[in-house]
Amino acid sequence: MVKVNKIVILGGGFGGLYTAIKLAQFPWQESNPEIVLIDKNDRFLFSPLLYELITDEMQSWEVAPSYYELLSNTSIRFLQDTVTEIDDTARQISLKNNGDLSYDYLVMALGGKTPVNQVSGASDFAIPFRTLEDAYRVKEKLRVLENSDLEAIRVVVVGGGYSGVELALKVADRLGKRGKIRIVDRGSEILSDSPEFNRKTAEKALRDRTIWTDLETEVTNITEKDISLSYKNQIDTIPVDLVLWTVGTKPVMLEKKFPFATNAQGKIEINSYLQVKDNSVVWALGDLVECYDQQGKKLPATAQVAFQQADYCAWNIWATIENKPLLAFKYQPLGEMLALGKDSATISGLGLSLGGGLGYLARRLIYLYRLPTFEHQMAVAMNWITSPLTQLIGSANE
Repeated sequence: MVKVNKIVILGGGFGGLYTAIKLAQFPWQESNPEIVLIDKNDRFLFSPLLYELITDEMQSWEVAPSYYELLSNTSIRFLQDTVTEIDDTARQISLKNNGDLSYDYLVMALGGKTPVNQVSGASDFAIPFRTLEDAYRVKEKLRVLENSDLEAIRVVVVGGGYSGVELALKVADRLGKRGKIRIVDRGSEILSDSPEFNRKTAEKALRDRTIWTDLETEVTNITEKDISLSYKNQIDTIPVDLVLWTVGTKPVMLEKKFPFATNAQGKIEINSYLQVKDNSVVWALGDLVECYDQQGKKLPATAQVAFQQADYCAWNIWATIENKPLLAFKYQPLGEMLALGKDSATISGLGLSLGGGLGYLARRLIYLYRLPTFEHQMAVAMNWITSPLTQLIGSANE
């Protein structure tokens, strides 16, 4: 009887889901492995498009399709559950609701979370922007503020990186003239790691919407109605209606410690094949690890990095089982895209620089291609094509 290998993947984000899909597509010499994908949520989140929910440019089902729907035409088994413990010696994981599950090969892709406990009051009064639930909270808060009698709606976005800039511009376009928005960042410029074209285009977009940037500034305290900012050792407290927190990433931890080597930040140590250190049957990727490019530069915890890691992770698991050579991870920078408000974006990379409407269209098409399954790509594409026609017909009938 031929042994059926069981591959268990913990986490259904870019790293985990795309590894599972790739594995299901490989040719297997003897028998196809059993692939089990486990995530605590019932929906995959295409996080680069989460900002579009703020301005209703996209719908939840487009940005966050259910795993059952995505995987219905695959051999991948999905379990909605929470992992509580890993026994690496017995090759077994413990689940909150489904008992124990054994594995032959394990992929750690649990993702990260935004810490909001570094500043007094942040955990109570600031909203992070990483999950679908975060987006719903932001939208509901904005709805309440829009329906209030406030003449101006004051929003502070903490963090001048990609997420902070994209979020500030989307909120600005939603609120229009009522929005009084500022970005607070500890650095000397926004988007400090961004290509110059994208940074300059983003700076113009912020100026066009009169979004204030407080650079070299730190948040010291947040209450329900105000926020305290420190600049050059002077603290100013200003009124605020909504604080959005986009700074920092922490790896998701289990109830019990990982049985693997971790660094000072709690990230799992891996080799160039994305295998966990001193372990040939466990792989880790995404926010759980610290990964480097060919020049030894630390890579950011972005969807693009996890997307590429998934290809290598799937190949190396397949190669291990099929006795083929493993491939060392090599990151290919494919450029950078930012949404700059409603119907506008900027793209820089591979010799291409686009802004405005063209950048927006190119970004949409690139992300459409990167959606996880062909069926979902077609459903989203059809909705994008028909929505303007439906809206036009609806307007004509009013």
